[in-house]
Amino acid sequence: MNKEKRFEIFTRLRDDNPHPQTELHYSSTFELLIAVLLSAQSTDKGVNKATALLYPVANTPEAILTLGLDGLKHYIKTIGLYNAKAGNIIKTCKLLIDLHGGEVPDDQQALEALPGVGRKTANVVRNTAFGHPVMAVDTHIFRVANRTKIAPGKNVLEVEKKLVKLIPKEFMVDAHHWLILLGRYTCIARKPRCGSCLIEDLCEFKQKTQD
Repeated sequence: MNKEKRFEIFTRLRDDNPHPQTELHYSSTFELLIAVLLSAQSTDKGVNKATALLYPVANTPEAILTLGLDGLKHYIKTIGLYNAKAGNIIKTCKLLIDLHGGEVPDDQQALEALPGVGRKTANVVRNTAFGHPVMAVDTHIFRVANRTKIAPGKNVLEVEKKLVKLIPKEFMVDAHHWLILLGRYTCIARKPRCGSCLIEDLCEFKQKTQD
């Protein structure tokens, strides 16, 4: 995979979807953070159903603390690992109030210091809410990067570093969304839909399908 191919790949992705958005529903940086925390090993659709009920009742750190642990669990009990996630959210809300004036920090280390927030979640928040050219690598992006040969790597961190290095700078802010949507709907795990992929001729995956 050379730089000319990569440039053409992201040019096509941009032309097809000039303003990609996360599929998680949110109206503030705090709502985004909570949605991303809830999305681990869960679908965005499932998270959106839960937050549609939660956010009208509590969508600030203070309001969630007022709701309390059991109250929060009531709203997110349809989501996988909801007990652990509820505990992390309560702790995170306390730290946001105590250390950051109730605001979500725009800082990698400060974000990763919040309970339940790892490198990927921090990157999602910094990219989606604050517009930083960082890359959050989930299972979809890891698969697409390796399968297409855009940025092959043995682990998530290796792929992340390669993507940040190899994707042309003008595409970096939106690249996360383009790649995750490609992996979620076209370059799917079991059988990629190569025949309907807009970068099929540029992709270096050898076992292409006709779908």
